[in-house]
Amino acid sequence: MGGFFGTISKLDCVNDLFYGTDYNSHLGTKRAGMVTFDKEKGFSRSIHSLERNYFRTKFEDELDSFSGNQGLGVISDTDPQPIIVNSHLGRYAVVTVAKINNLREIADELLSQGMHFSELSANKINQTELVALLINMGKDYVDGINKVYERIEGSCSMLVMTEDGIIAARDYAGRTPIVIGRKPSAYAVTSETTAFPNLDYEVVRDVEPGEIVKLTTDGIEQMQAPSGCSQICSFLWVYYGFPASDYEGINTEDVRERCGKMLGEEDDTEADLVCGIPDSGVGFALGYAEGHQIPYKRAVLKYTPTWPRSFTPGNQSRRDLVAKMKLIPNRAIMKGNRVVFCDDSIVRGTQLRDNVRTFFECGAKEVHARISCPPLVYGCPFIGFTSSKSDLELITRRIIKDFEGDENAKLKEYATTDSPEYKKMVEEIARRLGLTTLRFNKIESLIESIGLPKCKVCTHCFDGSSCCLKKLKK
Repeated sequence: MGGFFGTISKLDCVNDLFYGTDYNSHLGTKRAGMVTFDKEKGFSRSIHSLERNYFRTKFEDELDSFSGNQGLGVISDTDPQPIIVNSHLGRYAVVTVAKINNLREIADELLSQGMHFSELSANKINQTELVALLINMGKDYVDGINKVYERIEGSCSMLVMTEDGIIAARDYAGRTPIVIGRKPSAYAVTSETTAFPNLDYEVVRDVEPGEIVKLTTDGIEQMQAPSGCSQICSFLWVYYGFPASDYEGINTEDVRERCGKMLGEEDDTEADLVCGIPDSGVGFALGYAEGHQIPYKRAVLKYTPTWPRSFTPGNQSRRDLVAKMKLIPNRAIMKGNRVVFCDDSIVRGTQLRDNVRTFFECGAKEVHARISCPPLVYGCPFIGFTSSKSDLELITRRIIKDFEGDENAKLKEYATTDSPEYKKMVEEIARRLGLTTLRFNKIESLIESIGLPKCKVCTHCFDGSSCCLKKLKK
């Protein structure tokens, strides 16, 4: 996915920028960048790979080379950022959290008009540079940002740093969050409210879907009103949101615990203990323990000293190995017990299948899996929250293909909670993964736990719904 942090201050901003960006590190694993603006030195930028290192270790030694009272930082799973641009609008830097599905189509059209792309990565078009080119086609920044909204298929939130302030523009459907913070000497804007407390910022408000605001040292100026279309990604609360972060004022850990409690109360499975698969399964498991009235115990632990979350290789086989290396089973807790393991989701199923085998080898009598979201039946066209390149990488679609001869057959039926097709699919997933039993959280329970109307939350990956799509083109 990715995350960003921007700040503008009456004082030097570099420390806030560095640590604020670091608090977004769990959102991306490929690249990171920082840029500052100083009235005397101008723009200073640095970009590094994160595939083998922490954000902090890459940038800490460079901090003295940055100066100024405003800056942007980004953790990216897509392209090298920030981009610095000279245009008729002025000089500016831009960072994005985006997934642009028609990237090549737009790029080919711009190339045919005589434009060029200079920021290539592995011979691929840099989507943040493409966003900048679209912005440059506007008569002003607001007009240019709206050209981005109008042209792209997917989603895009962005921060644009000009010489006199930071412009924050949230995706037209609001699929990814932007939150504004404030302290006496500065304003900040970020993907994660977790970035605020230790830097002494207080949350002011969320930037609304389609809204464009400008931050200066004097305050917040609304440059464009919200779109009125809300489709925030439900997977923020399921998986990639940090437990202490709030989106639309709703805390991630609270949602996970509510989901777990609801499923625990409904479940009639007899078990001796429950354990969360760290990290994102822990809150769900704590709620399940309360709802099911069985003890929570750490039957599996994450080894953090040398396997932090940010160390995620791009190669799938290596990623699977790293995922296994991170988790250490506790044989003393598992042995002879019926254990419920709570996890955030099942994508391919490879990691969970290997874990289940290990848990039985460690002496677990029964291994039950409880998943905090519904089955992923549809690939996500809006947010890059997995590295899947095809819907057939989803275990659900492979099973549907085996059952129906066509991975696209009867998707609505398979996605409908407790339909005959749904039950058959879940039973087959459990069989293939070697589980004693498997249950997914219901989409109705997830929405109730989040507390927003379903029409304001994107659940496309679960049920194929696409609310607000027709409103995206202005």
